[in-house]
Amino acid sequence: MSDRPNTPLLDQVNVPADLKRFNDAQLRQIADELRQETISAVSETGGHLGAGLGVVELTVAIHSVFDTPRDKLIWDVSHQSYPHKIITGRRDRIRTLRQQDGLSGFTKRSESPYDPFGAAHSSTSISAGLGFAVARDLGGSPEAGLGDAIAVIGDGSMSAGMAFEAMNNAGHLGKRLFVVLNDNDMSIAPPVGALSNYLNRLYTVEPLQDIKQAAKGAVSLLPEPFREGAKRAKEMLKGMTIGGTLFEELGFTYVGPVDGHDMPQLLQVMRTLKARATGPVLIHVQTKKGKGYAPAEAASDKGHATAKFDVLTGKQHKAASNAPSYTSVFSKALLAEAAVDDKITAVTAAMPDGTGLGLFAERYPSRCFDVGIAEQHGVTFAAGLAAGGMKPFCAMYSTFLQRGYDQVVHDVAIQRLPVRFAIDRAGLVGADGATHAGSFDVAYLANLPGMVVMAAADEAELMHMVATAAAHDEGPIAFRYPRGEGVGIDLPERGTPLEIGKGRIIQEGSRVAILSFGTRLQEVMQACDRLAAKGITPTVADARFAKPLDEDLIRDLAANHEVLLTIEEGAIGGFGSHVAQFLAEEGVFDHGLKYRSMVLPDIFIDQASPKAMYDVAGLNASDIEAKVLKTLNIASIGEKRA
Repeated sequence: MSDRPNTPLLDQVNVPADLKRFNDAQLRQIADELRQETISAVSETGGHLGAGLGVVELTVAIHSVFDTPRDKLIWDVSHQSYPHKIITGRRDRIRTLRQQDGLSGFTKRSESPYDPFGAAHSSTSISAGLGFAVARDLGGSPEAGLGDAIAVIGDGSMSAGMAFEAMNNAGHLGKRLFVVLNDNDMSIAPPVGALSNYLNRLYTVEPLQDIKQAAKGAVSLLPEPFREGAKRAKEMLKGMTIGGTLFEELGFTYVGPVDGHDMPQLLQVMRTLKARATGPVLIHVQTKKGKGYAPAEAASDKGHATAKFDVLTGKQHKAASNAPSYTSVFSKALLAEAAVDDKITAVTAAMPDGTGLGLFAERYPSRCFDVGIAEQHGVTFAAGLAAGGMKPFCAMYSTFLQRGYDQVVHDVAIQRLPVRFAIDRAGLVGADGATHAGSFDVAYLANLPGMVVMAAADEAELMHMVATAAAHDEGPIAFRYPRGEGVGIDLPERGTPLEIGKGRIIQEGSRVAILSFGTRLQEVMQACDRLAAKGITPTVADARFAKPLDEDLIRDLAANHEVLLTIEEGAIGGFGSHVAQFLAEEGVFDHGLKYRSMVLPDIFIDQASPKAMYDVAGLNASDIEAKVLKTLNIASIGEKRA
C-alpha cells in the first residue's frame, strides 16, 4: 500500500453525491487524485489506460453537476470508464479490473446502478440515451429513477453510421438529451475519414461557441467569460459556414469546442446547459488521450491497452512469448501473398494493428484501407472491391464482424462475391470477457449458401488458409483464428492452398474418433495422452472446414468407430450442428453411432484467463477426456481401464 498515491480528497468520495460538497478548486484536486489512482490501479491489473486518463476531468464534472444514478450517464464503448468506477462506489474493487470474479473492464448493468447501460462495442450510447429520454417522458420508472440522459461518445465512435442514425432520430423527437462528443483526435488507431477532418476544422473556432444562439444574438445563454467569444463567432458567421452546422442540421444545439481538461470551463458549461437546455444538445469537448501520464502520452496508441506496468517508467510487464501470435502469423502470410499478387487488398475497421495489418499498410499503403469504426461499410466496401476485380481481405475481430452481418449476407453471400474474411479473436479471449468473445461466427457464417468457412488448428495451418483464401475466387471464404500465441511449430515461407472441403487425419486409433475444428486440437492431443494411459487410443482428425464439410472423412469416422466426438470453440449451431445434420440425413444414427458435440455453453462467460474461461466452458483437455470416458460408459476417470 505504501506506493499507492496520496489522495486525501478522493478518499472522501464514496459515491458521486459526495462531490457536491466540494468547491471548484477542490474538484480540480479530486480530478488530479483520480488520475493518479487510475494509473496506480491499471499498473496492477493492466487494461485500457489512455482512454480513461483522457476523461478524468469530464468524469468529475458530469458526476458533480448531474445527479447520477437518477441521471443516466452512458459511456460509449466504456473502456474509458475506470475513473467513473472509482467514484461510483467501486474503488475498493478497482484492482480486480478485468480479473476473474472482479470488475468488468467495461460498464455493466449487473455491476452497479451507476452503469445504466452496458457497452463494449462502439456507437451505441446516443441510441440508448435517447431511449432513456423517451422513457422518462413516457413515465418510465427504473429502480434508481429517471432524469437526464448523458451520452459520452468519442470522435472515433462518432464515425459509425449508428451514431448518426440516433442523432437524426433525436433531432426529430426534440427530447432533452445531452451528447458529449469526447474528441481526442484518437480512437485506437489514428482517426480517419471526413468527420475527423471536419472536427479538426472546428478547432479554429473560438472556445465554447454556441453557433446557433450566437447567430441569433442570444449570447446571454452563455456564461459571462464566453460571451465575447460568441459575439466574435456571430461576426464570423457572416458569409461563411463554420462551427456546429453539421450537428445543428441534425437538430442539435451545438456547444464547443470546450477544453476537456479545463475544470472551471467544464463545470460552467455543464451547469449552464443542465439549467437551460430544452432539447438535444451536443457538447464538443476536446481531450487528450493518456492525459497526465507521460508514457501514455508518448505512446503511439496513447496507452490504449496495456499489460501491468511500472508506474515510474511505464515499462510493461509482458510475459515472454514462446511462439509468434496468430495475428502476426496472419500478417506475415498476407504479406507473402500480396507480394506476388497485386490484386490483394486489405480492409479493417479502426483496428489496423489489432488485426495485424500495420505492416501491410506500411508496405502497400494504396492497397490497405482503414474505414474507421464502420463494419457495415467495411464489409460492403470489400464487396465492391471484389466486384471490381480485386481480392479483398476483410480483417475484423469475430465480435466486431457481427456488426456487419446483414452486409455479409446481402452484399457478399447472395452475390457470391469473393470477399476473404480474416476473423481474429475467435473463441474466448480472456480479460475483455463476453463482449469481445468470438463465439458466434461459425454459426452465423456456415449457414450461408456458398460460404467457405475454415478454422486454423495451428499457425502453420493459418498460413495455408491465407493462401487458400487468396486463391479462392468462386465466392466468399472465411478463416478464423484465436487471440494469443501459436503452438510454436515451424512455419513455411509461404502457405500452400488447401483442397476446399478436405480435412486431415492427425492420429489413427480405434473405438473413438475426435473431429476437431480449430485450435482446441492441442487440448485434444493432451486428452489423448491421458486416455492412452487408460488403454484408449482415439482417432483424431482436424476438420479444417465447417463448410463445405469433408463428408467422406465424416462417413469414414462414423463407420469405423463407436463414438464420434466433435469439438469447436464456438456456440451451438456451428460446426457440430452441421456434422449432426449431415449424419442424420445419411441415416447414420439409425445404426447405433454414439455422437457427441462439445461447444461453448449457452451462457455468456465473464472475464478470466482464457484457460479459466475454457474451464467454465468445459473445453479443456480434462473435459475432453471425461467426455470420451462418459460416452464409453466408463463412469469415473481412473476407475478402470477400457
